[in-house]
Amino acid sequence: MFDRIWRIVVKEFIELKRDKWQRFRLIVPPLVQMLVFGYAATFEVYHVSTVVLDRDQTQESRELLSRFTFTDRFHIVETASTDAEVAAAIDRSDAAVALVIHPGFANLLRKGQTAPFQVIVDGTNSNTALIALGYVNLIAGQYSADYATDLAHRGVDGKNARLVTVNLEPIPWYNPDLNGRWFFVPGVVGTLTLVLIVSLTASAIVREREVGTLEQLMVSPLRPAELILGKTVPFFLIGLAEVALVAAFGMAWFRVPFFGNPLILLLGTVLFLFSTLGLGILISTVCKTQQQAFASNFFVLNPMFTLSGFSFPISSMPNVLQWLTYLDPLRYYLVVIRGTFVKGVGLDALWPDLLGMTLLGAGLLGISILRFRKSLD
Repeated sequence: MFDRIWRIVVKEFIELKRDKWQRFRLIVPPLVQMLVFGYAATFEVYHVSTVVLDRDQTQESRELLSRFTFTDRFHIVETASTDAEVAAAIDRSDAAVALVIHPGFANLLRKGQTAPFQVIVDGTNSNTALIALGYVNLIAGQYSADYATDLAHRGVDGKNARLVTVNLEPIPWYNPDLNGRWFFVPGVVGTLTLVLIVSLTASAIVREREVGTLEQLMVSPLRPAELILGKTVPFFLIGLAEVALVAAFGMAWFRVPFFGNPLILLLGTVLFLFSTLGLGILISTVCKTQQQAFASNFFVLNPMFTLSGFSFPISSMPNVLQWLTYLDPLRYYLVVIRGTFVKGVGLDALWPDLLGMTLLGAGLLGISILRFRKSLD
């Protein structure tokens, strides 16, 4: 039995050795995608195009606008002189944010009163607009606090009351610098592994059926279980190697630390690969050609990516979709890989996700193997 399985495994690796394009696909595209995702995928916003309109033209208004100029969050692309110019800049998409200071801004501040400061954002890209508004609030709040402190020291209206301030000191855990790549790079490892292994498993089995070699294998002394093991073991080993390659590259290039236990990450990866292999076999049982397998991969993998929590918080989804995420193995694996990479947590924190992948992997493998045996018969 083991000799026959071993021969199928060797056959798969020989085919891989002969297929230069397949070897290229296993190494170069995942590394390129890691680079692209690592640099492009981020929740942070920099250099937001901004137009300013200062109707007050005072030292206070210029000081406030200078705080936006000397930050990498905003990029002043135009200084307008009328409201029409501000509207035109937003309409043309030359600017995503407009900062407007009305007359009397400085006088109100000098009296210790609230001074209005208008911010106009282009809501076409709601995500950028919300993040930019958050940065505006931080800068304006800090300016207000600094100005109030200065007024108190100078004694506004003849009052020299003792200055009392409350400072908010945020202390992020696990990621002190709030580096977005520490969040995205481990997630990219999981998503690339899912796409690659499901695609390889489905297309490889379908290719055997398409060219007629699957029928030749079935007339051999091979049992269906032996054929299934022989076809899936190589992709399991390739998946382990792929995770190691992409994770090592991401850690070295983007300097993402690893604080956890490698054995826990290995256990999570093994359980995740069981699910991906089961999904790939399941797709292969309903597809007759490689084109159908490719289309099915696109139909299945995109929703899995969206529901996994890779970039969209699961808690923000409707309740129905939140329940559907429990059927997504990538959801559990992202928790495991991010928990081991960034938090360094152990089995006491990750066992629910490991259990979820175990149950899901067993179910997917069981259903897919039964359907595969039926399709062979």
